[in-house]
Amino acid sequence: MADADFITLGCRLNAAESETMRRLAAGAGVADAVIVNTCAVTNEAVRSARQRIRRAKRERPDARIIVTGCAAQTEAQSFAEMPEVSAVIGNQEKLDAAQWAALADAADDIIRVNDIMSARETAGHMIDGYGDRARAFLQIQNGCDHRCTFCIIPYGRGNSRSAPVAHVVDQARKLVEAGHRELVLTGVDITSWGADLDGSPRLGGLVSALLDRVPALYRLRLSSIDGAEIDDELFERITGDERVAPHLHLSLQSGDNMILKRMKRRHSREQAIDLCQRVRAARPDVAFGADIIAGFPTETEEMFENSLAIVDEAGLSWLHVFPFSPRQGTPAARMPQLPREEVKARAARLRAKGAAAEAALLKGLIGRTEDAILESGGRARLGNFAPVRVTAPGQVGDILKLRITGLEDGVLTGAPA
Repeated sequence: MADADFITLGCRLNAAESETMRRLAAGAGVADAVIVNTCAVTNEAVRSARQRIRRAKRERPDARIIVTGCAAQTEAQSFAEMPEVSAVIGNQEKLDAAQWAALADAADDIIRVNDIMSARETAGHMIDGYGDRARAFLQIQNGCDHRCTFCIIPYGRGNSRSAPVAHVVDQARKLVEAGHRELVLTGVDITSWGADLDGSPRLGGLVSALLDRVPALYRLRLSSIDGAEIDDELFERITGDERVAPHLHLSLQSGDNMILKRMKRRHSREQAIDLCQRVRAARPDVAFGADIIAGFPTETEEMFENSLAIVDEAGLSWLHVFPFSPRQGTPAARMPQLPREEVKARAARLRAKGAAAEAALLKGLIGRTEDAILESGGRARLGNFAPVRVTAPGQVGDILKLRITGLEDGVLTGAPA
């Protein structure tokens, strides 16, 4: 029988959880199956998941199709009704060994999706390694206690719950011992880490524990963070410790204050710009990315232009642009909607702005000498997340000092210095 195949859509947390599921499925003897780990952040993400399911069935007609992830959690019945699908399991169930044992034995179609809001256990599942990859994901948190008006994800992930420090440090050690040079902290809302633990520790304390107790770790990278939740210790580690990657991806969502209020975000545009300026003043090599939604309900042209302007004012280089997608059950879906063509046009303008900012960052690196971690396929990644095509052979995980020689098709080229 063929091993189970995995199709992972969406965020880095899904990528981390797919590694856990891969081990659970193998341990339970699940074979001749395709597991699709879905995303629900937009309607397009759900549509894409359905397309991948249909394609997987065409490519492996005899395989069972098992669907999980956020879209499966929020729309379980609709996925179960797809003729290609054999089983639907929720975000809690997908990390339960007993559920995978049941899937290995089940002959009939099943739906195993419970109330995610009842989940109380801490996040985190031990993964000893990610094959020969230089970078590994380290899950520290799951769920979200905030209720932004556009977001369906809390209903797919549940409330925030954190992995204890000792667990995170132990897993980090195992990943580093397995040869991973860089660890990426992942979760749904990682800057809320610790609020549910005894003493309500903050993310800065966890980052300090990882850096201090895992000295062999070469680089620690933060995934998407909420600028409103950065504590003083975290700020100090980001700006003062070279082992923390000089790359922050902000959950910004808009550059206009009125739209931020209607989104129920907890920061203003001025606070976001100030954060970027303070971090950059202390650490000039830092690069910023951000998630921004184009075409949120009631967004005027002037409001949208504030989102365009914040790219320059905050110095953003890596943009994830989302055309607004009304998710059923969210307050924003009941607000006055913009015409879809206008939403798409604004998203295109914002992407073009982001592409220009990214190109400027990359061009500014030409001629410099930078440290990089070699990845598979002759690629390397700088601390600021810039990709480099390396002109010399090496082993995955090698630490290289590269002289940046040029830029081709959005990727830097570099040679050993």
